[in-house]
Amino acid sequence: MRSVPWLATVLLSFILYQTAEAGSNCSAADATKNCIDGMMIPIWRPYIDLSMSDRLIRGVIYFFIIAYCFLGVSIVADRFMSSIEVITSMERTIMVKRPGLQPMEVHVRIWNDTVSNLTLMALGSSAPEILLSIIEVCAKGFEAGDLGPNTIVGSAAFNLFMITAICVMVIPKGEVRRQKHLDVFFVTATWSIFAYIWLYMILAFFSPGEIEIWEGLVTFACFPLTVFTAWIADIKIIQHRFLPRKYRRGSHAMVATEGEEMKMLEASPVTKDNVDPAVKAFEEHRQEFIELMREIRKKNPHITPLELQKQAEYEMISRGPKSRAFYRVQATRRLVGGGDIVKKRIDKEHNKAVDAAQEKHLRDNTCKIFFDPAHYTVLENVGTFDVVVGRDGGPEGLTVMVDYYTEDGTANAGSDYVPVKGTLTFYPEDRHQRITIEIVDDDVFEEDEHFYLHLKNLRVRTKDGLILDPSRIGGLPVAQLEMPATSTIMILDDDHAGVFSFEHDHFQVIESCGHLQLRVQRHSGCRGKVVIPFRTIDGSARGEKDFESKEGEIVFEDNQTECFIELGIVDTEQYERTDNFFIELGAPIWAKKMSDLSKVQQRFQRRMEKKKRAASSDPSILGDDETSECAEEAATMGLTEDQLQIAELGKPRLGDHQRCQITIKESKEFQGIVDRMIKNANTKLMLGTSTWREQFMEALSVEGGDDDGDDEGPPSCFDYFMHFLTVPWKLMFATIPPTDYWGGWACFVVSILMIGVLTALIGDLASQFGCWVGLKDAVTAISFVALGTSVPDTFASKVAAVQDKYADNSIGNVTGSNGVNVFLGIGVAWSMAAIYHAIKGSTFNVDPGNLGFSVALFCCEALVCIFIIVLRRNKYVGGELGGPFPFRVLTSGFFCFLWLFYLLMSALEAYCVISGF
Repeated sequence: MRSVPWLATVLLSFILYQTAEAGSNCSAADATKNCIDGMMIPIWRPYIDLSMSDRLIRGVIYFFIIAYCFLGVSIVADRFMSSIEVITSMERTIMVKRPGLQPMEVHVRIWNDTVSNLTLMALGSSAPEILLSIIEVCAKGFEAGDLGPNTIVGSAAFNLFMITAICVMVIPKGEVRRQKHLDVFFVTATWSIFAYIWLYMILAFFSPGEIEIWEGLVTFACFPLTVFTAWIADIKIIQHRFLPRKYRRGSHAMVATEGEEMKMLEASPVTKDNVDPAVKAFEEHRQEFIELMREIRKKNPHITPLELQKQAEYEMISRGPKSRAFYRVQATRRLVGGGDIVKKRIDKEHNKAVDAAQEKHLRDNTCKIFFDPAHYTVLENVGTFDVVVGRDGGPEGLTVMVDYYTEDGTANAGSDYVPVKGTLTFYPEDRHQRITIEIVDDDVFEEDEHFYLHLKNLRVRTKDGLILDPSRIGGLPVAQLEMPATSTIMILDDDHAGVFSFEHDHFQVIESCGHLQLRVQRHSGCRGKVVIPFRTIDGSARGEKDFESKEGEIVFEDNQTECFIELGIVDTEQYERTDNFFIELGAPIWAKKMSDLSKVQQRFQRRMEKKKRAASSDPSILGDDETSECAEEAATMGLTEDQLQIAELGKPRLGDHQRCQITIKESKEFQGIVDRMIKNANTKLMLGTSTWREQFMEALSVEGGDDDGDDEGPPSCFDYFMHFLTVPWKLMFATIPPTDYWGGWACFVVSILMIGVLTALIGDLASQFGCWVGLKDAVTAISFVALGTSVPDTFASKVAAVQDKYADNSIGNVTGSNGVNVFLGIGVAWSMAAIYHAIKGSTFNVDPGNLGFSVALFCCEALVCIFIIVLRRNKYVGGELGGPFPFRVLTSGFFCFLWLFYLLMSALEAYCVISGF
């Protein structure tokens, strides 16, 4: 499809040549009208009495120079559109309150899509036409010219007819594309038709041949009215405020009742009180990204996480919503050998991650000293045990020394443990060193106690025997204390069965963990074998659906201080998840008695529990006599009063945390990937630049790519040819400030100034081109100049038609852009000229002849074209673009005919072959 505009150029050249010959008498007076010095380029002298061959050679040279200048305009417009994309992609942060959940922080765009498309985006895509009209008026001393206004009309005709024809044909077989915002399309289409009707009226009806100040100002004032009415249609303020609720529309422009809308809101984590179209769009995009990752994982179950993330990002950005600016820049860069924007950005982010991993690896080469492990639980009768200090990494041949010392916690030095203090030396071959700790055993019942062991004062011994503290080589520490640098030693009393409980009463796990391992602790004793029943209890999470239901027992052997319960967790790949369930411990069972005293204690406990149960129904049963009897019975068993208390305290029991709530949270890795994809979906990250170095590197690089978004291959011969052809332009425009400066506004201002300079140059060249080939400015404008300014939009619309699932970015914005061209290009230029002449006491005259005929012809054809576009939404075709093959051919052929007919009729009228209005 790259050759379509150029084939049309060849055909058009032949038509115009025949037209010029046929109307030579009418154009004789115009033959030397364009043979004057331009504002920037003087005329190629001599220019009078030239032979036909000389004129032809000069015409061919000028033609290629103009085409090369249009390439330059496309490249600088690339930078201009990048700045616009950065500006319109600015985001604001809003907090969304959700019932039962933490407030969610959502980033939404500041600019409304419709407003940005009709203002900065339209200005970016139509800047050459608008600036050409303004510069021409200024260059001619505020007199009317033919080149600027006719370029605007000719460009509108090519955009509406030819771009739509191409987009209809390139849709993959069996697919259709429909307008998502049809109401916005109707508004912009109405304003587009009105713009050219209004242009004809001010030319030939209100004050024929003269433009008054009010006419120019009203023309310009239609621009904000267009933006405002399109914005109203986009946010559906009329439907929401003035129509019955049952006729409200949903986010996809589908008719939805209030009940259906409420279901949509209830399904979203955003509450009704905080409904924001941008937030709803954010939620919809996020769900699409999650489904995309699941789809890729199903197709490639063995894909690595890094490749999954990279592939998902590319697919997400390729499928996700993108602006017309993105497609315009993408088309231009592929045309000049710049490669695929999306792949380049993702590869760049991937390379950053690899560089970060390499830097981490270098830091990992630092020698680290730490406790391994950092927590010890020992029995009171253990005697001595070793605390292990580990060493990891570091350069070879390094000797490291570190001091250690103990510190009291609830355990006291001397009475509970023997304090230590000293220095450990790690020789080059050492990976572990041990510190021996002695525990003091006693017969006094005590709760669990702990104390600390610290590392400090790390030193390095060099090969020369020097001891450095600290030592640094190349800016990175050669050795350092790594967390944990403190070890905690827990001393358990070994005289009683123990207290059993979970570590905490609440745990959080990520859904991707696969299984959960809960630790049940035993403290305040560890004597005997104890069985602990447990069971799971459903909460908002359901057994077997969200987790593995389980009921069973865990067994603590004699002197065993901890045991684990394992449960399976089901990964449902939810972005945000707060499901919970519970696990509960039952009454402990003392399964093994370790001494006669234990047997006596258990018999006594059973009798006491029996008495207490009887007393619960009749308190008088357990009176003073019964209490005395129990005391006597205890004495018979050989238990003293202290031993009786010990017997009561020594039985196994549950601690404070006998019931634990488990909350299943979303996978942070999965959520992080989704968040990163959503962040990368902001196309300013792909189009923006941060440094001049980056811009010059891009200008000097050539990469392959495919317009249809397929996998990028090596650069083709065409890519190399276009790259070397456009290198001078690329290097020149690489001097434009990066888009990171001033939020993109520095790039915006400098780019539009450069576009203005190039447009003025093209205006001079185009006018002089007409001098050599005998074409009027009006004919040159609607043909060659309009075609040159519209080629980048053609490629952008083609890619948007193939990649987008809606037709808005491919043809939906054409109507708005056509209207903006008139309101800005004509409104600003003619308002300035009218005001200038009013100050001078003269009138601003514009010949309505050829321009008026061209405008009227275009209006008639545009009405037919828009009617056919809307008609294609019927059930037989299904959408504006694509559809059954016969309808495609008929539609595209008819639109091409409309464009050629417009050119031919306008040219025939310009050369007086036919009479106009």
